[in-house]
Amino acid sequence: MISEQDLVKGCQRGKAKYQRLLYERYAPKMLGICMRYFHSKEEAQDALQDGFVKIYSKIKNFRGEGSFEGWIRRIMVNTSLNLYRSNLKRMYHSDVDDEKVQIADSSVDYDQFNVQDIMKLIQDLPDGYRIIFNMFEIDGYSHKEIGDLLQISVNTSKSQLLKARAHLRKELEQLHKEKTNEY
Repeated sequence: MISEQDLVKGCQRGKAKYQRLLYERYAPKMLGICMRYFHSKEEAQDALQDGFVKIYSKIKNFRGEGSFEGWIRRIMVNTSLNLYRSNLKRMYHSDVDDEKVQIADSSVDYDQFNVQDIMKLIQDLPDGYRIIFNMFEIDGYSHKEIGDLLQISVNTSKSQLLKARAHLRKELEQLHKEKTNEY
């Protein structure tokens, strides 16, 4: 198996063999990251392909500082966001102060759900909710960073996150009811 360092050096020299190996090593995991930002696998695959094109063109700039996988991941997230933004020129125009989202405490045991259930619910979120939920909760962006990247206000980011959480909670409660009625 080729080391990560040799893989990077081969790609920096523009060797197709190393580019193919890089793709084979990281594409499955990066597709999972892209899938969180889109409803369809086709859209996620478009982002994945665009992301790898960027990786190949920018790999000469990778200096080995920090995690290589983290560097790739950041490119994939940014590529997904850019593709999403280019596909939708309209986005979020509400303010957190305008929202009255009630988040009720629930007696649902969230540990009963498997990863596939939760990922499906996240993928089914409305676009604005899904993007911000992923950026904040999964990728660890701050509301300020989200606002800067998506060109929205911090309050809009907060509002979308609140709505996403409320929507997910409602869907999880419904799924819980369905699962308990099966038995």
